[in-house]
Amino acid sequence: MPAPPPPPPPPRRDFPAFPFAPYPIQSEFMSFLYGALSSGPGALALLESPTGTGKTLSIICSALQWLVDHRDAAARGSTTAAAAGGGGEGDGDEPDWMRDFTPLPPEKPTAKKGRPPAAAARSKAPRRAAAGSEKPEGSEEAEDEEFLVEEYESDGEVGVRREAGKRPHRGGGSSSESEADGEEEEEEEVTPKVFFTSRTHSQLSQFVGELKKTEFGRRLRTVCLGSRKNLCINKDVLKLGSANWINERCLELQKSKKSIKTKVEGDNRKVCQSKTSCGCPMIRKRGLQKEFKSEVSEQGALDIEDLAQLGKKIGTCPYYGARDMVRTADLVVLPYQSLLLKSARESLGLNLKNSVVIIDEAHNLADSLTSMYNSKITSSQLNAILSHLEAYLNRFQSVLGAGNRRYIQTLTVLTRSFLRVLTSNQDDACTMTSMTINQFLFSLDIDNINIVKLCQYVKESNIIHKVSGYANKLNINQDGVNHLSHQQQYDEGSSIASFQTLADFLRSLLNCNDNGRIIVARKKFSGQPEDAYLKFVMLCAEKIFLEITCDAYAVILAGGTLQPIEETRLRLFPNLPPSDIKFFTCNHIVPPESILPIAVTRGPSGKAFDFSYSSRSSHTMIEELGRFLCNVVTTVPEGVVMFFASYEYERCVYDAWAASGMISKISKKKHVFREPKNSVDVEMTLNKYKEAIQSCSKSSQDTGVTGALLLAVVGGKISEGINFSDGMGRCVVMVGLPYPSPSDVELTETIKYIENISKPVLVGGDNSSSSKYDDECKLQPGFDILRKCNKGGREYYENLCMKAVNQSIGRAIRHANDYAAMLLVDSRYAHTSSNRSSSSPTDKLPQWIKTRLACAQNYGEVHRLLHQFFKLNRQTH
Repeated sequence: MPAPPPPPPPPRRDFPAFPFAPYPIQSEFMSFLYGALSSGPGALALLESPTGTGKTLSIICSALQWLVDHRDAAARGSTTAAAAGGGGEGDGDEPDWMRDFTPLPPEKPTAKKGRPPAAAARSKAPRRAAAGSEKPEGSEEAEDEEFLVEEYESDGEVGVRREAGKRPHRGGGSSSESEADGEEEEEEEVTPKVFFTSRTHSQLSQFVGELKKTEFGRRLRTVCLGSRKNLCINKDVLKLGSANWINERCLELQKSKKSIKTKVEGDNRKVCQSKTSCGCPMIRKRGLQKEFKSEVSEQGALDIEDLAQLGKKIGTCPYYGARDMVRTADLVVLPYQSLLLKSARESLGLNLKNSVVIIDEAHNLADSLTSMYNSKITSSQLNAILSHLEAYLNRFQSVLGAGNRRYIQTLTVLTRSFLRVLTSNQDDACTMTSMTINQFLFSLDIDNINIVKLCQYVKESNIIHKVSGYANKLNINQDGVNHLSHQQQYDEGSSIASFQTLADFLRSLLNCNDNGRIIVARKKFSGQPEDAYLKFVMLCAEKIFLEITCDAYAVILAGGTLQPIEETRLRLFPNLPPSDIKFFTCNHIVPPESILPIAVTRGPSGKAFDFSYSSRSSHTMIEELGRFLCNVVTTVPEGVVMFFASYEYERCVYDAWAASGMISKISKKKHVFREPKNSVDVEMTLNKYKEAIQSCSKSSQDTGVTGALLLAVVGGKISEGINFSDGMGRCVVMVGLPYPSPSDVELTETIKYIENISKPVLVGGDNSSSSKYDDECKLQPGFDILRKCNKGGREYYENLCMKAVNQSIGRAIRHANDYAAMLLVDSRYAHTSSNRSSSSPTDKLPQWIKTRLACAQNYGEVHRLLHQFFKLNRQTH
């Protein structure tokens, strides 16, 4: 009889790894998470804990404690089973032949992917035969041979696929190293393990910093995965700047391997062996990669910056070094894209089987998932691709094999078809249409093309780099000077970038018909500054998320605000009954008297605040908001952060205030800073803002300036992930309700999709209404779409707004001893839901804010509440 599975770890209330005495809500959080993981395979839990409550540390100490306890229980179970069986036949969970089985290292392919060895042997012969004779050195034919794609045959063949969990390609070994080094045995996969993912590299670094505070930082093997942009140490590649350029150049270097022939003597004969070394010097030497892994294991948990520094010190690539450590890691820390995007998981060789997946900052997970699968290609990119393909065919058609010629001609046909649909606008008034994938293919008469095989060809044949390389050569003048810099070769308008965009769009067409929509944005005859484009908009987050939940042992979603839960369930796991979803929420650790949320309905002159789209730009409203802010900055100490709905509206308000002298008046009390649109400059602005507050606290009596004001934008860099603790954010001002623009095409399609899936299915009835948006349609104005929605679509639109509000105002309270005021400036915040069918925006505020919300009927009341609040907290803190 096989041994029974190990018993689940008993429920825990103590978590010894927590570095100090936890608050009660932290203990409750950890116990709930531990219990959710202990509930067995297929567990799904949502944990909501306000920002500043120690959520990250609580996740670490509970999830990793469960991992250790689970392994200990498994070890005890196997020891007991071995003792009971006496080591004879049938002992343990598996038969002897399974336990003793050691998988062979993967067989190294002897030929190019996608074609058999025989085809590889023939690959060069047709070229020379077609050319007629050996090419003289220095001739045009010899010079261009590097751009000739190798023969490709795919019909009836099975392409080489990497199995999940196998170590991904790292580049070739150095020719100076032994064969034994290159044939290192596959390391055993460690399971179960924990995958932790968050939205940004800075949030991952914060996670690693918290991990170091616990015993698990050294006890467990941790690897942190980052992007090439953050981990590349090849100076020639890194100077390209853009993440896309760096990725492309890195992959190109690996494909451009150098062949080195060496003579080996043995058995009285000479044998000529051929080895390859990768084009990037940072991953040629396996010995240095081993040294890197050894150093990481010895030093314990390292964040992305630490890994980059270690790679520079040793002289080997930390990006591929970290990837190689995933199999043996207990904890893998990685960004959203690397875990949630299927192609990224396959590239990294991630195996989620029987492991725990923890997704932090999951408040907009469904939208994050779908946006990763969007793809867009412009008419200018298509024109460039077409000209490059035609030039390549003209040059090499006589020497290309039948397979390559057929696929390249197919790419040319598709590119022409895409261009035709963007320029055939018969109705000047309508520039946009929306259609399903099938409708798009039928309308272009390309539904007979096998896009699956075409995508496989693009992926496996290296055609992108061959055509792009030849296109770049054509840009070199007759004098032999290359006027294209490295950076220009990888610019977003470059050949490589354009081809990659086309490949992404073609892959999008492989999705199920109902999973997304194709947006066709045509160019007006009258002309428009924007480029015409085709865009695939993914709508179905459920199927993407299912790929993760099917494999993982348990999935945990964590965030500061995860409600409304019903929307999350509907979009991510609609087939799961609500009772099967474990949900935890808690109040904030700060006492109620440390926060002051106020719904501000009127300004100092008594005018009602209305920042709806139709009235927010009026001179009266902007002027009243300026008077209100002038009063606020005299009452609030240190830092004030003011959020606007968009960059355009912030600029409109600032320009009006500057012209009227309002900015000068505000500057007498607070230094004024504005969030830059370029995210690269955000950190510098934040540092100046912080320095201004710190300097004012020392010299306010001399100058009269008491701090700083930061004008920020909802949805910008500052509204998510930035810490405005203590004096950095004593007051957060939210101007209006930041509803996204209903004219946004993707938003409109998402609203229609959610409206459809939120309708109850009629048993035995007519459900045809669920597909009422399937027909090709001219895009209707967003407000018209919203008016037609019954509940689901409109609810989603309102939730988008309030999630943005909650994220922004939650920036101010970061720890138990913090305090801040939150001013919601708009009369709509004071509206109460008088009946069950309608809701108030404040109903969607977090519980810890909603219970303290005060509704001020006039500015005098606001001023009094602010004065009392800061007077009290100055005395107690």
